[in-house]
Amino acid sequence: MNARPNILVILSDQMKATASHLYGNPFCQTPSLARLAEGGVLFRHAFTPHPLCVPARVSLWTGQWPHSTGARRNETWMPAGANHVFRLWHQEGYRCGLIGKNHCFEQAEDLALFDVWCEIGHRGLPDDPTTRGMEWVRPLDKIAEAHSVRRNMPTVSPRFSYAHTDFPLEDYATGLIAEQTVEFLRRFGDEPFALWVSIPDPHEPYEAPRRYAEMFPPDVLTLPPWREGEFRGDEVPERNKVLYHILGLEDDPLEDVYGVLAAYYGMVRFLDDGVGRILDALDDLGLRENTIVVFCTDHGDFSGEHCMTCKGGVFYDCLTRIPLIVSWPGHIPQGQVDESMVNLVDVVPTLLRLQGYEVPRSMHGQPLPTVTDADPREATFAEYGAGGPPFTLEHLAQLPQSTGRRALMHSLRWREAEGRRKMVRTARWKYVHDPMGDKDELYDLQNDPWELNNVVGDPANRDVLMEMRLRLADWSIQTEDAKPVPLPEPQYYDLRHPPGAPGAVAR
Repeated sequence: MNARPNILVILSDQMKATASHLYGNPFCQTPSLARLAEGGVLFRHAFTPHPLCVPARVSLWTGQWPHSTGARRNETWMPAGANHVFRLWHQEGYRCGLIGKNHCFEQAEDLALFDVWCEIGHRGLPDDPTTRGMEWVRPLDKIAEAHSVRRNMPTVSPRFSYAHTDFPLEDYATGLIAEQTVEFLRRFGDEPFALWVSIPDPHEPYEAPRRYAEMFPPDVLTLPPWREGEFRGDEVPERNKVLYHILGLEDDPLEDVYGVLAAYYGMVRFLDDGVGRILDALDDLGLRENTIVVFCTDHGDFSGEHCMTCKGGVFYDCLTRIPLIVSWPGHIPQGQVDESMVNLVDVVPTLLRLQGYEVPRSMHGQPLPTVTDADPREATFAEYGAGGPPFTLEHLAQLPQSTGRRALMHSLRWREAEGRRKMVRTARWKYVHDPMGDKDELYDLQNDPWELNNVVGDPANRDVLMEMRLRLADWSIQTEDAKPVPLPEPQYYDLRHPPGAPGAVAR
């Protein structure tokens, strides 16, 4: 057995926490995630640092907030020279691997750290399907065929597309990644490894194997509540109105709304079976006891909430709240649920603590409570934007098409860069502020769990608002430096014999 535990991080893409029954979903059972949670700790209130793929992934592996990494758009991948954890694992002799979606690393020096590299994304294999360390377990032409629909999705609505298809399960990305991971464990499980299993689902394109989509017919699905006129009131920030104008489902037939949700939840159920396949392999190969397994995601999806699908630069829980499970049977508590407010930036510091390594001072994340001896936390944070100018309804009206996917993609880079909004979340309250925005947001999650009413203007919430603003300001100040200035040597903290004082050792 290895002296220090192996690492296996399973990252899904765009799966909101409440897509699973473990977080209250009434119709989507995830038995494999439940099995994982039974052998570890489920974090009830985990959040992404940034509800967008690249910034969230960079923050995961660096343990830093996006405003420090500089990765605040999907075009700003892992910065050169960044202090991410794969550097340490590589130096310590771990076999490092990626199986699945990357959307994070691009520097040659970073890519060289991975002994195994098997990349596949939402629409299949990359233009250069070359792998490193092991070949795909399925023929490339079969993989390409299974992703042919994703590369040319049928038009269902101007706002979304979906498909229920019948390719072999092992050729879809989720099935392929699961089998590739099993093969990795068979080949390399007898030596230390740090493996990132990155499943592209349930991110759009919304395509699911038919057998999984059929698990969610209309009489099984439960639509989230919609508030009539939610985005017409004066209390709603303009960027929220812009996003709804682009993505709103009000004019779509209900049968198509059910169809796209069946694809989304079918993808979730499919990836859950993939997780189960990986857990079976760990058990069968005798690796479970010496492998820390984490399941998490980078951000969520509307999947019908607020009468939208997909995502955008807003902070509703469906986009920011994520599933997070840490499991290491025999070494950390089992079957526990932690209620602390935690974040994706806390994952790597936790793994390093469990492995017995020192957490670099550059990391803002803290070891997770319950899994370690860290104290519970009352608040967590997220952010979005790179300081760019606002994108308004007036700008939207100038596009050739102001609604649907075309408008979404036409305005994407502007909207991803606009503003400098930040969120603070406690168990009851959520506050969002942007100095470049028109309105702040405050949601009372105890009385309004679906975040349908912005109560920032209610005088009764004045004290809460002041407290949340203070939390946000403190967090911003405490985390503003990405690279900490070296501290004085330990002797300068010895108040009994400070250097230069009588009796101190001359230097």
